[in-house]
Amino acid sequence: MATTQSGTHVVYQEKVRPSVGMWILVVVAALSTALMVAPVWTLGTIILPIVSFILFAWWLTSLTLTIIVTERQLFVGEAHIDRKFVPSAEAFDGEEARQARGVDLDARAFLKIRPWAKSVVRIHLNDESDPTPYWLVSSRHPHKLAAALNA
Repeated sequence: MATTQSGTHVVYQEKVRPSVGMWILVVVAALSTALMVAPVWTLGTIILPIVSFILFAWWLTSLTLTIIVTERQLFVGEAHIDRKFVPSAEAFDGEEARQARGVDLDARAFLKIRPWAKSVVRIHLNDESDPTPYWLVSSRHPHKLAAALNA
């Protein structure tokens, strides 16, 4: 069991990394830059795809979402909240997840969703001073995350 700097134990931890499909898109996008400069810059057909891939890969990697649940706090990316304000969480897969991200979404909700992770967890909040009704968070293991928050 891991421990944070504050001394509390980590109950659940997950990194929602980009999918293989997203990496394929990055490679195709980088390679397509060669086609743009081929008629005018021969050396650029080598240099530009390499530079583009590095930039696209850096950008895509920066979108990795880190979720950490400790005994006292929930961290989702750079956001965090005390668990005393989290009464419950619900996991959604498939069609339910699509609806939670779409037609059932409250405009006041805090979103940390990624297009490559279709499942989500709705983390309900109970804080009188915060108008945000819930957080909607992408997860590859939504039932495990919800169970960790509901424990």
